[in-house]
Amino acid sequence: MNSPYAYVLWCRDFAATTVVARDHTGALRGFVTGYVRPDNPDTYFLWQVAVDPAFRGRRLARRMLDHIGDRVTERGIRRLEATVTPDNAASRALFASFARDRAADLSWTPLFERGHFPAGTHDAHEAEDLVRIGPLR
Repeated sequence: MNSPYAYVLWCRDFAATTVVARDHTGALRGFVTGYVRPDNPDTYFLWQVAVDPAFRGRRLARRMLDHIGDRVTERGIRRLEATVTPDNAASRALFASFARDRAADLSWTPLFERGHFPAGTHDAHEAEDLVRIGPLR
């Protein structure tokens, strides 16, 4: 996770490519953040999907992904990219079902190895695979 400042700034500058889910009290329950790639304007890069642990298993992540998929497709964007660690079965299943239900191609390729990330006091960051989905419909 990132600092609260980063998320507030992100929602301000990338509101058109961000989805925030709140419950009936207004409490934050999930979000999807992403952006249109500057060097590839027909591609949306989904940076983060997060769901409150109490709301997992209710298809909230999928509903947010569908919402952002519809929104970016209306803007002429035809591809979605994201990175996922090899052991994140839930995210892999989320993207696979999204691609299947949109009749889009899905591919996985290695993007970042552990060595790409700086060493720190915490465990090294896992490798990240790039998922590409498209064309979006």
